[in-house]
Amino acid sequence: MDVTKAVHERRAFRSLLPADITGDLVRDLARHAQLAPSCFNNQPVRFVFVGDPAALEALRPALSEGNRWAHDASLVVAVFSRKEDGCVIRDREYHQFDCGLAAAFLILRATELGLVAHPIAGFSPKKVREALGIPDEYQVITLIVCGRRNPEPNPVLSEKQKSWELERPERLPLERIAFLDRYRKTE
Repeated sequence: MDVTKAVHERRAFRSLLPADITGDLVRDLARHAQLAPSCFNNQPVRFVFVGDPAALEALRPALSEGNRWAHDASLVVAVFSRKEDGCVIRDREYHQFDCGLAAAFLILRATELGLVAHPIAGFSPKKVREALGIPDEYQVITLIVCGRRNPEPNPVLSEKQKSWELERPERLPLERIAFLDRYRKTE
């Protein structure tokens, strides 16, 4: 698969089947995420790969009610960093951007391997840090929920979420998000 194919096939499905999570798979995903660029090559991004059933169970209370579907995950990846490990240029804290890049690389590699890798924001960072032993000074940026796609919609999904399982949600027109030479208000 090439990058274009991975980008087009990547979907944030919420209906999951079990996936075989091996040490080799975790190393592969980690290695691809590790190759993402970072400001001044500071590499501030850290990951906890959670695949043990007991550890996944301990992580569940950290998830919001709207992410109950994630209880079917075979792997959850916590992506975290701290400001002092990245670049701070004036008021810009690049560690967050670096986490986004690394997460994107991991998600695209997972897609290439036939997995769903769905990043979520609906969680308690404090509870995630407690469940995974992440020190308080780290900011949990996202959790990436992984499994294989289940073509049958998960019954815990809302009607809107079920519709998104069947068809990719519409994207904004390019004219609203991409500009040549200068921003132009379009709304």
